[in-house]
Amino acid sequence: MSTNLPTNGILPPLKAKDFASDQDVRWCPGCGDYSILKQVQSVFAELGLDRDQVAVISGIGCSSRFPYYMETYGMHSIHGRAPAFAAGLKMANPELSVWMITGDGDGFSIGGNHMLHMLRRNFDLNVLIFNNQIYGLTKGQYSPTSEFNKRTKSTPLGSIDYPVNPGAFALGCNAGFVARSMDRDPKHLKQMLHRSYQNKGTSFLEIYQNCNIFNDGAFFAFTEKSSKLDNCLFLEHDQPLVFGAERNKGIRIDGLRPHIVNISDGKYNEGDLWVHDEQDVFKASMLTHFFDDPSQEDALPRPFGVIYAVERPTYESLMTAQIEEAKTKIPHVDLDAMIAGDITWEIK
Repeated sequence: MSTNLPTNGILPPLKAKDFASDQDVRWCPGCGDYSILKQVQSVFAELGLDRDQVAVISGIGCSSRFPYYMETYGMHSIHGRAPAFAAGLKMANPELSVWMITGDGDGFSIGGNHMLHMLRRNFDLNVLIFNNQIYGLTKGQYSPTSEFNKRTKSTPLGSIDYPVNPGAFALGCNAGFVARSMDRDPKHLKQMLHRSYQNKGTSFLEIYQNCNIFNDGAFFAFTEKSSKLDNCLFLEHDQPLVFGAERNKGIRIDGLRPHIVNISDGKYNEGDLWVHDEQDVFKASMLTHFFDDPSQEDALPRPFGVIYAVERPTYESLMTAQIEEAKTKIPHVDLDAMIAGDITWEIK
C-alpha cells in the first residue's frame, strides 16, 4: 500500500472509504455483515489507524470474506485456525493492530480449541465473533450456537445439541474483555468497537448478525423497534441495571439469583437494583447466563455492552520481558545443549 504524499508532506486524515478495498462485496443482499463492515471501516477512520499498521485475519465462513473488503493487510486463513495466525502475527510484530474475524461455526466448532488458548494467553488483539446461529456459507446447517431442537437441513427432526454460550465460553477461558453488540444497532456497535480497541489484551466482542437467508429473524426480539427495549439490557459501568420501553424495569439480586422488578410501582427504586461492575467476574458470569427465551413470560433481558473488562499483562509483553531476562542471565547460549537438556544417555 502506497499513498502519494501531498506537497506539504502531511497526509490528510483517513476516512471510512479509505479503509474500503476495491473488491466487490459478495454477501447476500440484506446480510448483517454489511452493517458490521461499515461500522468497522468507520471506527478505523475515527481511531486514526494507519492502514500499513493494521492486519485483519479470518478463518472460513461468510464472515471470513472480511479481509478482502478492507484496505489493510490481511489474511483469509484456514477453517478454525484464525486464532493461531492472529496470535503468531501479534507475537512476530507486536506493533500491528490485529483484528480477527470469525463466525459461530468457524470459531466454536473446528476452531474452539484454538480460540480457548488464544483467549487465555491474552494477546493484544481484537476478536469479532459474527454470531448468526447457523452455518451460512455451507447453506443452512445448525451451528454450535444454534438453539436446542433447531430444525435445519442437517437436523430435520431438531438438533439434540445444547448450544455454546459465547460469553460464558470466553469467561471460562479467562478472557479479560467480553462484550456483546448487534448488527442492527450501529451506534452501539461502534461504541463496542472503540472499547475493544482501547482494551490492552484480547478483546472478545460477540456480534449478533442476522442471516436473512438461512436463519432470518433469529435476533429480532433484540433488534426490532417493537420489542428491543423490553428484551435488551444495555450495560453501563457503575450504573443500575434498568431496561424496558418505559425504563420501568430493573434487575435485582435476591440471594444469588437475579430477577426482574418493577421500579414504577413504589416497592422498589433504582437504589435497590444490581449496579453493573465491569471488573466483577462473578456478576459477569451471571450476566452471560441471561439466556432465557424472550418469548417466555418474565424472561431475563439479554445483556449488551461490556460484560467484563480487566487489564493484565499481554502475552507478547511477557514473552519479550522473558527473552530479555534470559539474555541477561545467559548471555551466550549453546542452542544444541539447551535442546538436549541435562539428561542424556549413550547408546552403545
